[in-house]
Formats: sequence, structure tokens, C-alpha cells
Amino acid sequence: MTPLTATVQGIGFWANGLPDWAAARAYVLGAARVDGAPARPSPQLLAPNERRRAPDTVALALDVALAACEAAGRAPQDLPSIFASTHGDLGITDYMCSTLAENPRAVSPTRFHNSVHNAAAGYWTIGAGCTQSTTALSAYDATFAEGLIEALVQLHAGQDAVLLVGYDGHAGGPLGPIARSEGLLGGALVLSSEAHANAPRISVDIVPLTVEPGHGRLTQLAGRNAMAPMLPLFEALALGGGDVVLQSGQNRAVRVRISVPSPAAHGAPVAAGALDG
Repeated sequence: MTPLTATVQGIGFWANGLPDWAAARAYVLGAARVDGAPARPSPQLLAPNERRRAPDTVALALDVALAACEAAGRAPQDLPSIFASTHGDLGITDYMCSTLAENPRAVSPTRFHNSVHNAAAGYWTIGAGCTQSTTALSAYDATFAEGLIEALVQLHAGQDAVLLVGYDGHAGGPLGPIARSEGLLGGALVLSSEAHANAPRISVDIVPLTVEPGHGRLTQLAGRNAMAPMLPLFEALALGGGDVVLQSGQNRAVRVRISVPSPAAHGAPVAAGALDG
């Protein structure tokens, strides 16, 4: 199989104590978490009332998505998007199940509206005024890797750039021990088909499954979240390159090779949008 390739034009990130990609990258390199960081994202794409009403998972997904677009210098309404989430919003799922069992007539229309797996994608297209295609995807432990493959296939099929968003929230109630996930974790990439000076370039191919748990600082911080399988990729981006392997299904994985041209090779400073966000 010929490797699929792309340029990482923009990065967005959010985790507990790491409210953006610059903080996450610094943390990987040894810095501390940000003092006084907010407990949940506040996506500026939404009007204040919508921002307050949006579920945590939606706020998370939109925050990192917008950050990646801004870092890439891309208008959000121009990009096809892929929203990859292992569980969607398990807090709302738990509420729905409990209410239906105890008092079905008391189901909140707003929470019902937000219970669908593509809620974040819907909020994004409305808030950004985006009429490009959008995909909501889930594949359990392979969710982020499958989202990455989908994005690269779209680029290979002729798209100029694609937005990939991975996110998951906290799992509670009876579902908690079964679908384990703690805290909020989200990451987003704007991937482009064209090479850009000093921007990370990734090459992806399918390999036999040989995934080992991540050991980096991001994994130590947020490794109990269901979207943790994406963290080795973001750690490698923060460190300036390398190879990572992400589970992409039963007995298979994707190997991601990341290379970042040195500034000296192009006679220009590293693009802030690609690395610093």
C-alpha cells in the first residue's frame, strides 16, 4: 500500500490544565500545567447563550476545531470536517437512560437534541456557517486512527484540506465501569494535501497491530480518557517528529511518520500555525 501523506497545517488541543496547543506543547517539553485554567472550554464560535447551553463535549470539540482552523489560517466554513468520538456524550446518554426508565415524560427536549453522536458536528456546521461535508465517526479504541484515515482518504480523493477533530468526555453512572473515560480531552488537526515550508508532514500506512501504551507526559495526564489513543501523535508533534503507531482495528494499526523540516532548510522561521497553535 502506498502511504497516505498530508501536511499538518494547524493544531488545536485541550485537556485539564492545558487549554490550548501552546500549553500542551510546553507541557510535553517539561513545563507545568497552566494555573487557573478553565474547567471547560468556551468556544467563541457560538453565541454566549448557546455557549453556556452546549454540552461539555460540544464545547470541547468546537474549541479545538476553531483553534486548529485559526492556527492554519483557514476559514472554518471552507473545510470539510470529521468529528471522531469514541462515546459521544455519555453523561447525556446516562441521563436519557435513567429518565426513560423512571419518568419517560420528563425527558428534556434539549438534552434529547444533544444526545445524538453527531451533535458536535451539527453545532460546528451551524456556528461556522459551514456547508461542506461533515462526518461523525466512532470505532471504539480505533476511533482517532480511523478518523485520521478518513481525513487522508478525502485528501487523496481531491480535497485541498480537511479538519479532523477527536474528543471525548467523562463517563458516569452505570456506563462508567463499562465505557471508561475520565475528564475532557480534545485534539484537532487541519490537514492539507500540499507541502508547506516548516510545517509537519505525516505519512501513514497500515501495519500489523503492535501498539504499546503511551508513556509521554500527555498520556500520563489524560490517559484515562477514551480519546487517549490519539495522544502519542500529539506528543510526537510537540517533540518535533518521530514515528507512532495507532490502533486502527482488529489486528491492524496505522504507522504515522512525522517529519518537521528545520528552519535552516528553508531559511525561514518555523510557522507558528503548524507547531505553536
